[in-house]
Amino acid sequence: MSTLARTVEILEKLIAFPTISPDSNLEMIAFMADHLGQLGARVNTFTSPCGTKANLFATLGPEGDGGIVLSGHSDVVPVAEQDWTSDPFTLAHRDGLLFGRGTCDMKGFIAATLAMAEDYATLDLTRPVHFAFTHDEETGCIGAQALVEELKAQGLKPAIAIIGEPTEMRIIEGHKGCCEYTTRFTGLEGHGSQPARGVNAAEYAVRYVTKLMELRHDLMARAPKGSRFEPPYTTVNIGRIAGGVAHNVIVGKAEVEWEFRPVQDTDYDFVHAELDAYTNDVLLPAMRAVHPAAHIEVETMGEVAGLMPMEDNEARDLCAALTGGNGVDVVAFGTEAGLFQSLGMSAVVCGPGSIEQAHKPDEFIAPDQLQACLTMLQGLSKKLTA
Repeated sequence: MSTLARTVEILEKLIAFPTISPDSNLEMIAFMADHLGQLGARVNTFTSPCGTKANLFATLGPEGDGGIVLSGHSDVVPVAEQDWTSDPFTLAHRDGLLFGRGTCDMKGFIAATLAMAEDYATLDLTRPVHFAFTHDEETGCIGAQALVEELKAQGLKPAIAIIGEPTEMRIIEGHKGCCEYTTRFTGLEGHGSQPARGVNAAEYAVRYVTKLMELRHDLMARAPKGSRFEPPYTTVNIGRIAGGVAHNVIVGKAEVEWEFRPVQDTDYDFVHAELDAYTNDVLLPAMRAVHPAAHIEVETMGEVAGLMPMEDNEARDLCAALTGGNGVDVVAFGTEAGLFQSLGMSAVVCGPGSIEQAHKPDEFIAPDQLQACLTMLQGLSKKLTA
């Protein structure tokens, strides 16, 4: 059986695990742990506090630092309300393509690494190769945040991380961060005919959103000179505003779901400092002048570090040598790569499939994309045995 055929065989099994982010990924993690364990890998699984999710970190080759991490997330986005031509959790072969939820984002890459692990296990490896598979990437990179803390606690120091998100095998050396929040406002309900006697949570939510829009404008002017991102500045997005029960009732509770995507750490600090000052010095005093128990609470849904382009990047140079890629890009969407970079690794995003297919009904990957990924991973064998 060819390595490509073996990859498709493994992909079919991975797609059959319905690892939608809110649900458990334990069965898929167990399958991958068993697969790698039978090849002689040193396998560690780390269960999340909720008990229904886990990360996997497995190693082939010698102990020690300087290894190469091949990383992917096990979770997929929901299929509810999407019009699929076939069962999203059964791999379908149609028109020369492979359809199923997660085929490109990003079980195709995971399947390729598991197939290649069978080859790596037969080699006299002089450098460790690590397999890092995480949970809850789609909901804030929660699993990867826990995994990097575990690696830090164990003193593990791999040198390179390749995160196989779908880039059509283009080499991505930078992306923005992604910070997601829900801000909740608690005021005082009352009759709509006497608005001054209540604290309208919706009105304060609107003022908060207005401040966010002012910050959006300010951030445009803070774009770093020569920024390669599109757009080149930190962005702010309002995702959802909710509150109220009827036309004639003062709104007692409201919430705003929002995000921003920093291109630099100073923008992260700027946004938080401005919002904290506005909330504590302007909004809360006005609310509590009427109702002392009024409050504003910010819940952090996820804060994912950006991947900062680096002049010296061993991961970028390695992928360029393996793929023959002549250029590198940056993207606006986020990945787990910045978290690995925060541990001191050089990191890139490079994987099969197109981001244009991700999260959509009839998600697919082309076999030639899987083959291109396998070619890169086969070339990696020489780096692991040199």
